[in-house]
Amino acid sequence: MLLTKLELYGFKSFANRVEIRFDKGVTAIIGPNGSGKSNIAEAMRWVLGEQSAKSLRGAKMEDVIFSGTQVKGQMAYCEVQLTLDNSDKRLPVDYTEVQITRRVYRSGEGEYFINRSPCRLKDLVDLFRDTGIGKEGYSIIGQGRVDEILSSRAEDRRAVFEEAAGISKFRARKDEAERKLNSTRANLVRIGDIVDELAARLDPLCEQSETAKQYLKLREELKGIELNAFLHQYDRAKAKIAAQIEAIADLSKKEEELLAKAAEFSASATAENEA
Repeated sequence: MLLTKLELYGFKSFANRVEIRFDKGVTAIIGPNGSGKSNIAEAMRWVLGEQSAKSLRGAKMEDVIFSGTQVKGQMAYCEVQLTLDNSDKRLPVDYTEVQITRRVYRSGEGEYFINRSPCRLKDLVDLFRDTGIGKEGYSIIGQGRVDEILSSRAEDRRAVFEEAAGISKFRARKDEAERKLNSTRANLVRIGDIVDELAARLDPLCEQSETAKQYLKLREELKGIELNAFLHQYDRAKAKIAAQIEAIADLSKKEEELLAKAAEFSASATAENEA
């Protein structure tokens, strides 16, 4: 795996797009103080995920964006692209050339890309783990870094050696698994508390449930009784109506008979008077 190209646009002193190619062998960048040599090394650390503005000699991350001069205004964003030859498949991707891109805007928003596909910082870190190329990898050693490694604590030196030995990936996986395990344990404790809290409510809820079941049963029985009572009242009323209709019919018949007799009496009386 070889570094082949570095492109900078709007990063610190690089207002215009600059492309630096790295051929096989040793590539040296020389220049007077203040010419931007350190900016190139910082651009490499930055594109690989550096999150500390202090490590990049700034107060905040937006300080890496070209701030402008008397002849050229400040830029709205900056971008750095790092291209690697992956012919040996050292990186676990199906590409012979891998391009890493990072972009940040003055609003504070940032983006990462692997071969122009958006990705997360975690994806980038996992891609370069155990390769020595990460922002904390041993392949990028800035001014004073050697003295810092030699004079730092044994734990810090151990991290560098583990990266070189290729076991930091497994340590990171172990740490992540332990974090997930601790989180799961905390969730189990919380679930236990919830179960205990619900268990205390269970007996009253069971009593209420039995009461509700009894109520529903009695309500159904009441509904049946009310329906039977209604049908009984309906039959009685129907029978009364039939009896009244029959009585009315008898009275109408008697009325007709009386009217006929009254007509006969009237006719007989009229005949006697004429005689």
